[in-house]
Amino acid sequence: MTPKRLLDLKQIKELKLEVLVKISDLAVAGFGLVAALAWNSAIQALFTKLLPADANGGLIAQLIYACLVTAIVVAVTLRLGRLMNAAKEDLETFKAENKLTDKK
Repeated sequence: MTPKRLLDLKQIKELKLEVLVKISDLAVAGFGLVAALAWNSAIQALFTKLLPADANGGLIAQLIYACLVTAIVVAVTLRLGRLMNAAKEDLETFKAENKLTDKK
C-alpha cells in the first residue's frame, strides 16, 4: 500500500472510533438520565410520604429535596473533578518518566 492510502485508512479508522465514542457517550448519558428520573420520582415520593402535603408540608418537602439533591450533585461533581485531575497528573508523570509522547 502507498503511504497516502495508509493515511486514508488511518483517518477512516480514527473517524470510526470517534463516532463510536460519541454514540457510546450519548447512550450512557441517555441511560443516566433515565436512572436519574427514576430516582427523582422515588425520592420525591419518599419526601411526600414523610412530609404530607398539608398546609406547607409539600413546599417544605420540595425545598428540602432541592437542597439535598443540590448538595449531592455539588459533592459528586467536585469529587469527580479531583479524581480526573489526579488521573491526568498521574498519566503525565508516567509519560514524562517513560519519555512517551502523544502520537496519532
